[in-house]
Amino acid sequence: MSAPNLFLVYVTDVERASAFYSGLFGIEPIMTTPRYVPFEVAPGVLFALWSGRADRLAPDTPRTSEVGLMVPGSSAAVDERYEAWTAKGVTVVEEPHDEVFGRTFVVADPDGNLIRVSPVD
Repeated sequence: MSAPNLFLVYVTDVERASAFYSGLFGIEPIMTTPRYVPFEVAPGVLFALWSGRADRLAPDTPRTSEVGLMVPGSSAAVDERYEAWTAKGVTVVEEPHDEVFGRTFVVADPDGNLIRVSPVD
């Protein structure tokens, strides 16, 4: 296999981040260690939280990459996800708006990592 199959998100508190992502995406980790928590998002594909570089992560560090969640359905499906997530108290970075690829919004995890919701391509 030569396609990427591990996506790491650096966090300062793996326990807090694990609870955040479990609650946000409705998924459970496949295992938990003190600094690494992977979630299987497709067969053989892991989305993982890693606190092994927490010393390099600061709130004022610019974030230039995003975790993406593409939702099926119309623009209303993106807006519904926004309403559900804001009801959970997420930090909103970009309110829902229309882009060239469709309706989208961006929130941040407790460490400032960006999460974009958009329609399925």
